[in-house]
Amino acid sequence: MAPSSVVQAIIDLSAGACGGIACVLCGQPFDTAKVKMQTFPNMYRGFVHCFMSISRQVGLRGLYQGTTPALLANIAENAVLFMSYGFCQNVVRFTIGLDRGAELSDVQKACSGSVASIFSSLALCPTELVKCRLQAMHEMEASGKITSGQRNTVWSVVRNVLRTNGPLGFYQGLTTTIVREIPGYFCFFGGYELSRSLFARTMGRDKENIGVVPLMFSGGFGGACLWIVVYPIDCVKSRIQVLSLAGRQEGFLKTFMGIVRNEGVRPLYSGLTPTLIRTFPANGALFLAYELSRKMMIKQFGV
Repeated sequence: MAPSSVVQAIIDLSAGACGGIACVLCGQPFDTAKVKMQTFPNMYRGFVHCFMSISRQVGLRGLYQGTTPALLANIAENAVLFMSYGFCQNVVRFTIGLDRGAELSDVQKACSGSVASIFSSLALCPTELVKCRLQAMHEMEASGKITSGQRNTVWSVVRNVLRTNGPLGFYQGLTTTIVREIPGYFCFFGGYELSRSLFARTMGRDKENIGVVPLMFSGGFGGACLWIVVYPIDCVKSRIQVLSLAGRQEGFLKTFMGIVRNEGVRPLYSGLTPTLIRTFPANGALFLAYELSRKMMIKQFGV
């Protein structure tokens, strides 16, 4: 790998990490509500009831349960995702015979993001498992699936996973995560790039200079496209990762069919409202932080 390629990879990695931090800080309360509603849909009448219940039971800090692993998850996922995204774009250029640095179409960029998500899944799965368990700990105790009084900390969850399932326990739900990420990130990057292209044509500018608000809207639109397509898969993933804490070891298809057979289709979309509300500020902040930090580092290193 040429020196410039190494620097570009480091820039993409760093910019992705900046985007991950911004995403969590803006969207964590909504993500907490999403996980609780996914794993225990019968406990909450809706998004507002879930928010009010969390505030009443454990205070506003309950909305930020799992923030530490969420930060680790998003920093790791987005750092690897955007670094891989840059690499996969070069692979696509090579595959179709384009020169290095040539502009790809929106669909080609969407394909690059889809392939890049496979690598980011390996970084995301362990930390997201810990985050989901922390977020649903109160409901697990209330439903009697685990004994009450367990310590609700990152390290207590990590120790429990290691003691119960060993290091591979952190990859429970990995297959479901990959199944979710591949189509999800095709829609994510495809929606983002398509929205930026539409803004650029409408405003008579290039895509790199459409302004902050269109950039953030494009990021939110990409996030909305992702969640609308993959939300049922994400719901199954959350069930697998959380309920495995109570000793239930079931795969994707068995968990999916169990939900549909015993609860119907509606629980697969439980928590979709806070997710869609969250996606515009969170993913808008992600892409804004990514694009701005990337431009700053490119200018700094002269790549």
